[in-house]
Amino acid sequence: MTIKVGDKLPAANLTLATAEGPRPATTDDIFKGKRVALFAVPGAFTPTCSAKHLPGFKELAADIKGKGIDTIACISVNDAFVMKAWGDNQNVGDDIVMVADGSGDFTKALGLVMDARKFGMGERSQRYSMIVDDGVVKELNVETGGEFRVSAADYLLAQL
Repeated sequence: MTIKVGDKLPAANLTLATAEGPRPATTDDIFKGKRVALFAVPGAFTPTCSAKHLPGFKELAADIKGKGIDTIACISVNDAFVMKAWGDNQNVGDDIVMVADGSGDFTKALGLVMDARKFGMGERSQRYSMIVDDGVVKELNVETGGEFRVSAADYLLAQL
């Protein structure tokens, strides 16, 4: 079953890509007591993700945080080393927290898995964005049919 607005995020173990190296984190560590703008990409360094999705959130980070968001987080079914390298490549700095869902457990628990085997990528996350308030989904924007529209930073900003 796919997560929906009003649902509490499932508990999961994730990994943060930090300057000091990978750091284990739970969903409570990331979301509890915070208002978070979370966006998911099918893969780090992939064309749309690198050219539009992550750069859009970097560009609008101050505006998004100015609307009461404590954390902007990018998540992908990649390992923390890849997420760190991608964050460095995109110069996200402290604007965006790079989160690795290496085994895809969180993505599976959300019901937002995408079968990308035809692209040689295995199971990945669908492209989406959400606003999460203290672990509860307030807005959920899942792309369909390979589009890039409702998960974009400007779309999420308009929801705040």
